[in-house]
Amino acid sequence: MAHENIITWHRATVTKEARRRLNCHKSAVLWFTGLSSAGKSTLANAVEKRLYEQGLRTYLLDGDNIRHGINQDLGFSPGDRKENIRRIGELSKLFVDAGMIVITAFISPFRQDRNLARSVLEEKEFIEVYIKCSLDECEKRDPKGLYKKAKAGEIPEFTGISAPYEEPESPEIIIETDKQSITESVEQVLHYLVEKGYIPD
Repeated sequence: MAHENIITWHRATVTKEARRRLNCHKSAVLWFTGLSSAGKSTLANAVEKRLYEQGLRTYLLDGDNIRHGINQDLGFSPGDRKENIRRIGELSKLFVDAGMIVITAFISPFRQDRNLARSVLEEKEFIEVYIKCSLDECEKRDPKGLYKKAKAGEIPEFTGISAPYEEPESPEIIIETDKQSITESVEQVLHYLVEKGYIPD
């Protein structure tokens, strides 16, 4: 028997809209994507701190942290990368339903996978934030020594070296971390959220 015949979606009495009213702000996903060492996690943490200080309901999903738990069974093959992002998309959807602003920091190198994550959410609930930084600058930063290991052949299928990164074609926000300060970058994200009515001014 196909599982579609025995599984039913149960609608909650407390709705997403009710949770948003309680929180006094809209819920959405800030999906940070970019190369390793581009500054995704640093900026994601700084943005969440500012939102938290304003009394807004947030949660940060970081790539490494997720692989310690819910996605610890996944590697870095194209198929596993795809499943990693699919799960994060579904997890993000739950946080949005809970009325929260969820911030994700994942390389998520493939447009198709990011578009899939976008597709499980409603219109305007997915905000793609391209953390743009030159490969040269990312290699210079390299706090974990990953680029060095990848170039030495110690890390197979490493994005930017032995595996591709597909730049977003029309992201909601572009932040150039090799040209902007962290303060300027945070302000750019907050300005967008206020301007588009996600959070109060």
